[in-house]
Amino acid sequence: MTDSFDILGKLAKEAVVKLYGVEPAEGALQLQATRKEFEGDVTLVVFPLLKVSRKTPEATATEIGEFMKAADSRIESFNVVKGFLNIKMSSSYWGEVFSEIFAAKDWGQHPSNGRTVMVEFSSPNTNKPLHLGHIRNILLGWSVSQLLAAAGNNVVKVNLVNDRGIHICKSMYAWLKRGNGATPESTGIKGDHLVGDYYVEYNKMLTEETGNALRSAGIDPKEATDEQKAEAQRSTECQKATQAMLVKWEQGDPEVRALWAKMNGWVYEGFDKTYADLGVGFDKIYYESQTYLLGKSLVEEGLAKGVFYRRDDGSVWCDLTADGLDEKLLLRSDGTSVYMTQDLGTACKRHEEYNFDEIIYVVGNEQNYHFQVLKLILGKLGMPWADAIYHMSYGMVELPEGKMKSREGTVVDADDLIAKMYDTARETSLELGKLDDMDAAQQDELFMTIGLGALKYFIIKVDPRKTMLFDPKESIDFNGNTGPFIQYTYARIKSILRKAAEQKLAVAFTGAEFIPKEIEIVKLLASFPDKVAEAAEAHSPALVANYAYELAKEFNQYYHDVSVLKADDDKVRSQRLALLAAIAQVLTKAMTILGIRLPEKM
Repeated sequence: MTDSFDILGKLAKEAVVKLYGVEPAEGALQLQATRKEFEGDVTLVVFPLLKVSRKTPEATATEIGEFMKAADSRIESFNVVKGFLNIKMSSSYWGEVFSEIFAAKDWGQHPSNGRTVMVEFSSPNTNKPLHLGHIRNILLGWSVSQLLAAAGNNVVKVNLVNDRGIHICKSMYAWLKRGNGATPESTGIKGDHLVGDYYVEYNKMLTEETGNALRSAGIDPKEATDEQKAEAQRSTECQKATQAMLVKWEQGDPEVRALWAKMNGWVYEGFDKTYADLGVGFDKIYYESQTYLLGKSLVEEGLAKGVFYRRDDGSVWCDLTADGLDEKLLLRSDGTSVYMTQDLGTACKRHEEYNFDEIIYVVGNEQNYHFQVLKLILGKLGMPWADAIYHMSYGMVELPEGKMKSREGTVVDADDLIAKMYDTARETSLELGKLDDMDAAQQDELFMTIGLGALKYFIIKVDPRKTMLFDPKESIDFNGNTGPFIQYTYARIKSILRKAAEQKLAVAFTGAEFIPKEIEIVKLLASFPDKVAEAAEAHSPALVANYAYELAKEFNQYYHDVSVLKADDDKVRSQRLALLAAIAQVLTKAMTILGIRLPEKM
């Protein structure tokens, strides 16, 4: 589509050449959407043109406006406000625009740009179930993947499972000590929840042993300093045993490896169920246990090149003080690796496999430093693609009752939250009624669709960089900037279109003249591809979420004020139905980007 900016940009350039005898300098033609308080669609800022016009802003704007209006019948009128030329396009022009939107099968989808973008999200530890914090990560990762695909990129969705490390050993140790052979089958507890229970149990054990160690040293645990507590922890059986278990794991001890495989298997089954409930998936899953050795080999290369150095205790470090950071540990003195080590190896393996143009890590803002270091170290190792790394940093999710802590067992599990959203959707929908024509299975599916739509939209509509407060009840309101409001709007449009089909009414672009409110909706529909591109550039699905809300809001106001099915003129009615069909199509595309389903009936 040749949009109004392209049309008016060319006309404005022609006007400057004809009126003032010179080509406008690069960047001198500044076009922007007209502000809502003024009449017009596009505004030309004329101040940069005064050097060539040698006239006042008002006179320059008037001359250019008169030239452009005379040159193109698609310009209906113009007005001048100081140095701003506000141009209004004709109804026939917006008719041309709408005919293209209505005919498009996938409006908003950009053609392939040849770029490959990898998006890593979820990246859970296998010592606890997915929780509300993971949900924000997963929903942002999925929606930014869909967004980038809509913008024309080839997107590869990946997950890195942190399936090894000291945190895993903690759950394993607690299960050995206090599990009594418990399994998901014997307890009826979902596997990831069962393992998470033993992670919490480990920290109870550690607290008990630390307290005993402090009391043995004549120190009241309540009055102990942080240094005294840390020293006491190092002396506990818990800490010594888990560290020894980690060393054994890296040495390939068969007994430790067998327990690790068994407990991780329980967790994977649990994760898969949660991912399925959320409607997300991955193109490839990487496991830290399979990539950390690649990182270790890179560390050895870095040592040989002098990029890293080894301390007297055998640990390996990278000195980043010249880069304004500090020194970064890469291998502990006992030879075990850290997160940075495996991230180096995993990044290299991924680039080798996919040759990506960009890799996006969806990780909370507490890891900002980590990704600064990752880029720096890869650059020092001579990886030319190090700058392709983008950390999509997001704020934490908090609840009305405060922050969550995994080790204390105060998190909100993803499964519990999904169940709560279902229950809240059910309660709200039943209060509203209108479900008499649905059987139990249809109602069940609707409650899940509304509940998940509310959850996803409430989280995604917030700028990813911001910390957010999640309130399940507020998210499921059928009014305001919520998922259910947009879902209800879509269902309402589909109901109108079903009635039109029953009455055998045509749904078509007829060329009937648009009223001003319809032009505003067409302008909003026309802006959707640009909104997708803008959101992709900013890595912010929130822009698409809020666009969908604006479109739904515009429809509801329009439908309140304008007759559609009972319009007197057949051509007008057919075109209004076509406008509704286009709104439904764009809402579907926008909400699909967000991973949200739209029900045909509500």
